[in-house]
Amino acid sequence: MTDAVKLELRGVCKSFGNNHVLKGIDISIKKGKSLVVIGGSGTGKSVMIKTVLGLIKSDKGSIKVDGQETSDLTQSGRDILMKKFGMLFQGGALFDSLPVWENVAFGLIQGKVMNRAQARDVAVKKLRSVGLSSSVAELYPAELSGGMQKRVGLARAVATNPEIIFFDEPTTGLDPIMADVINGLIVDASKELGATTLSITHDMASARKIADDIAMIYQGRIIWHGPAKDIDHSGNKYVEQFIRGSAEGPIKMEV
Repeated sequence: MTDAVKLELRGVCKSFGNNHVLKGIDISIKKGKSLVVIGGSGTGKSVMIKTVLGLIKSDKGSIKVDGQETSDLTQSGRDILMKKFGMLFQGGALFDSLPVWENVAFGLIQGKVMNRAQARDVAVKKLRSVGLSSSVAELYPAELSGGMQKRVGLARAVATNPEIIFFDEPTTGLDPIMADVINGLIVDASKELGATTLSITHDMASARKIADDIAMIYQGRIIWHGPAKDIDHSGNKYVEQFIRGSAEGPIKMEV
């Protein structure tokens, strides 16, 4: 395993009017490692991922992939960069009008211009890798349970064999048993690809299972970053309150 840094953010800031969401994010992930960023709703987790993907342009700071600065890429340069990424969206974000196999194969057909027959074969293999039978391929998303939809989303995220995968609240809306199944599939899929992963979640069970390292974001800044095994003795009062799920502590919720 190399020690090369795959993804690095330094001083990344983003505001929407007077709402300063990111106030200088500093994180780095080594190749093949898994970083989970924890934090409450509205702390900037999703905005951080969107700045990396270029869906939102940061106001300030550096975002590097494989040592290459990406914040000033041309559209053609970003199109090339995006081929390195896969993503599992929080709500699944499946296309209701497409059968399951076309959802999984979307990046292969549209991004890699693979012929449909070959793309379907790849999609079926990826579905099997997340525990879904080939018979699911012809179903539509509305015919699937929430857990099955999440598996289809995972199959789509890894279908193009990406180098970097983002997981946006991967267990939201799932019961604890299905959430653990999804967490296990994420670990297996990531290891099989040797992918570098960045996940955002408020689910500590998920964070503990899939992370090599954990960072906590609060009020637009990373306030703690360390090995997952150290999360229970971080020495940080904000982290301690968050992982306990306690209303008592320095984090005050508006009610």
